[in-house]
Amino acid sequence: MVWINGGSFRMGATDGMPSEAPVHEVSVRPFWMDAHEVTVGDYAEFVAASGYRTEAERFGWSGVFDLRTREWEKADGADWRHPDGPGSSAPPSEPVTQVSWNDAVAYAGWAGKRLPTEAEWEYASRGGLTGKRYPWGDELRPGRKPVANWWQGHFPDRNTGEDGYLGRAPVGSFPPNGYGLYDMVGNVWEWCEDWFDESYYRTSPADDPRGPATGTERVLRGGSWMCSENYCMNYRNAARSHATPDSGLNNLGFRCVKDR
Repeated sequence: MVWINGGSFRMGATDGMPSEAPVHEVSVRPFWMDAHEVTVGDYAEFVAASGYRTEAERFGWSGVFDLRTREWEKADGADWRHPDGPGSSAPPSEPVTQVSWNDAVAYAGWAGKRLPTEAEWEYASRGGLTGKRYPWGDELRPGRKPVANWWQGHFPDRNTGEDGYLGRAPVGSFPPNGYGLYDMVGNVWEWCEDWFDESYYRTSPADDPRGPATGTERVLRGGSWMCSENYCMNYRNAARSHATPDSGLNNLGFRCVKDR
């Protein structure tokens, strides 16, 4: 894990989706954060030790974006061991996917950790930079090359694989941000602790916000390998999304934090 000193920053963006505004001053306390997303290997240790079965395993299916059909599919037999459906597999070094918010919380509790708040996540993603779009600055391709795993080309019909990957990449395949954190944007979406509210930023506390008290969906951060310049551009520090707590997808994972 990486030690993140607490501090204040301007959270949100004025040039993104409505839910990313208004930009507002927020402070967070110091915390530890996983240097990279929880991997398939990490999750396997948890399952072996606890006997835990994910919601996708109990449901018997999960959501898969199929690169052949270029559509989202309800895939019977898709789970964290078979993230793209029956017959698929993921190496231990890939971020674990097909884990719901509930599955992520179960792992975090076993590991003596927790999920990050949305404010903690964005503060960490910015890596000490002020007001920048990406963890590395404002230029999408510094040095004319991708420095994160996102969809190059035209989603969903053409993926050039310019970054070296057509789907998920092993964690740590790209340079870390200023805090030493890998894959804060791109690769897979990451669950946060907070309930999602489109207008939460209008009333958010300035000191260590924890999100709304109730809701129906949880916050996702960081974008994924499916985000492209023509589609969603959610590989930004301020980008927000959301899903129901029982959702599992082949582009959705998590990382954990821990208090001092």
